[in-house]
Amino acid sequence: MNIHEYQAKELLKKFGVVVPKGGVAFTPDEAVKVAEGLGGPVWVVKSQIHAGGRGKGGGVKVVKSLDDVRAEATRMLGMTLVTHQTGPAGKEVGRIYVEDGCDIARELYLSLLVDRATSRVTVISSTEGGMDIEEVAEATPEKILTVTIDPVTGMSGHHARKIAFGLGLEGKQVSSAVKFLLAMYKAFVDLDASMVEINPMVVTGAGEVIALDAKMNFDDNALYRHPDIEAMRDESEEDPAELEAGKYELNYVKLDGNIGCMVNGAGLAMATMDIIKLYGGEPANFLDVGGGATKERVTAAFKIILSDKNVEGILVNIFGGIMRCDVIAEGVVAAVKEVGLEVPLVVRLEGTNVDQGKAIINESGLNVIAADDLDDAAQKIVAAVEGN
Repeated sequence: MNIHEYQAKELLKKFGVVVPKGGVAFTPDEAVKVAEGLGGPVWVVKSQIHAGGRGKGGGVKVVKSLDDVRAEATRMLGMTLVTHQTGPAGKEVGRIYVEDGCDIARELYLSLLVDRATSRVTVISSTEGGMDIEEVAEATPEKILTVTIDPVTGMSGHHARKIAFGLGLEGKQVSSAVKFLLAMYKAFVDLDASMVEINPMVVTGAGEVIALDAKMNFDDNALYRHPDIEAMRDESEEDPAELEAGKYELNYVKLDGNIGCMVNGAGLAMATMDIIKLYGGEPANFLDVGGGATKERVTAAFKIILSDKNVEGILVNIFGGIMRCDVIAEGVVAAVKEVGLEVPLVVRLEGTNVDQGKAIINESGLNVIAADDLDDAAQKIVAAVEGN
């Protein structure tokens, strides 16, 4: 789950991470009220969307009067902000963040994430703050410092000092950075975050290290331990189909292709998408119905796939172990009868109750293309879509 910048700063501040003073606003009047409370004389007006690159898209502005605060708030609220992370469709700005201006001496980059290669929390830092870290990694990889943290010991002072010295900090800046890093690590672990990115982390003219921006992602599987964080969810920022899938405990991710996929098991779902691409097709989604899916859940899954206007064909690939083929078949038939089917449908069933599942499909009267195995299924759905 993602949250907005102002929410991330609220959380980090509770752990001792230094952030500029600010407040969220949903109207121009609220923005001016926040600015008045901060006092000025310089404010930063920031659009709040779940995407980076806001400054380049006109979503971050430095202003020096309350009139300009109002003008920028009026301009940003309701605008469609397009950045390199939103794609051409952009995202509508529904809230803004007004915060104090900052005396910036240096801009740095800092992030914490879980490195799957080491199964440990890893700190990534760079002197090139304000830039996309991917660009820095490609152009000047020597400017990236990576420190892996042993989960038994956690982050200690020597880890933090190594990072501070690697960033070229000195004197008062080092002690400020050490406090900042230790607080950020504690927040990361205690809140079950999957990523925290501070870009830029700035050094002020007074030598203080502060988070000028903040991005946080969380492990969805741990949200039951953090109802306060789950309450921060902004559903307007999320894909409606993915939200609907979540209601039925379906693992669904929308993609850019035109062949819908319904599979049981994440590994089989990945293999199904790979083989579709092998034969020249493009998957429209990742969808794992899980091992204990019910008829109702399968029906919901099928309806979610069909709600994607880009879908020109569907491949159902089930290997029944815990998941029974007859349950899948009943769900597919129920969904098609409810919403209709105007695209080719290829079904491959194997495993528990496969004969019953095939019988349900065959006796349904639906125009279904049967497949013997995954290879056969992928070829048939790609051919069917290309023949439309």
